[in-house]
Amino acid sequence: MRVFARVAELMSFTQASESLGMPKASVSLAVRSLEERLGVQLLHRTTRRVRITPDGAAYYERVKDLLFDFDELERTFAAPDQPLAGRIRVDMPSRMARFRVIPRLPEFLARHPEITVELGATDRIVDLVREGYDCVVRVGELPDSGLVAKRIGVMPLVNVASPAYLERFGRPRRVQDLKKHQMVHYVGTLGQAPEGFAYERDGEYVEVDVPGRMQVNNAEAFVAACLAGLGIIQTPKMSIEPHLEDGSLVEVLPRLTAEPMPISIVFPQRRNLSRRVRAFMEWVTDVIA
Repeated sequence: MRVFARVAELMSFTQASESLGMPKASVSLAVRSLEERLGVQLLHRTTRRVRITPDGAAYYERVKDLLFDFDELERTFAAPDQPLAGRIRVDMPSRMARFRVIPRLPEFLARHPEITVELGATDRIVDLVREGYDCVVRVGELPDSGLVAKRIGVMPLVNVASPAYLERFGRPRRVQDLKKHQMVHYVGTLGQAPEGFAYERDGEYVEVDVPGRMQVNNAEAFVAACLAGLGIIQTPKMSIEPHLEDGSLVEVLPRLTAEPMPISIVFPQRRNLSRRVRAFMEWVTDVIA
């Protein structure tokens, strides 16, 4: 049932085998055996794609509830001190992983020696269900979805530039000075209209347009462009603290900061999370806080 449910969610035997850590042949055999036992075809298979049948869709809806109930039953009778074991697949922004989570990860793994972690460090929006993630950490406002989002904090932003840039363009002292400056613009999709310089005015956050010759869609490239002297950036302080400490980046306009960005843990809509995923979510919440 678990194997079939994974194939039905991903519509791919190959992706399901990778997600489950099983050979593709074993996944195919498990689904075929289930179909033979039930006496119905659950999936249509071709060389290019997998589609679920009407019987398969109805069976999948019942299977989800049964698997939830089975997991809950196992947790009810598991010894409280039983070691946590298994794989956790998570995703988070690249610089959060690099500077905050990965340096602390050895302590979590030492506490739970039978857990393995697959950590994606990307700045794109991953598909939790199709890509098999147990949870993700996201920064910023979240779109509406069928997922559960738990707010765990906020991330202050700072305005920074490189010393070489400031030597060339001068240090801005007020908003009006930005007309003579450049920004590196971060966008979700290259080519889209960039946001301006954001700051608080009379209790509200407003934006002013600032020219820029560089657009990026990746946090590492965003910081690298600033280090190269290509413009001012507004970025989470957490992601550039080492550069502030060594002087390779300098804070500017400290009183004109953008609205702090919310940090959330997002996970699939389930009645119960596994103990290992819950333990990781609690740990990473403390680390980020």
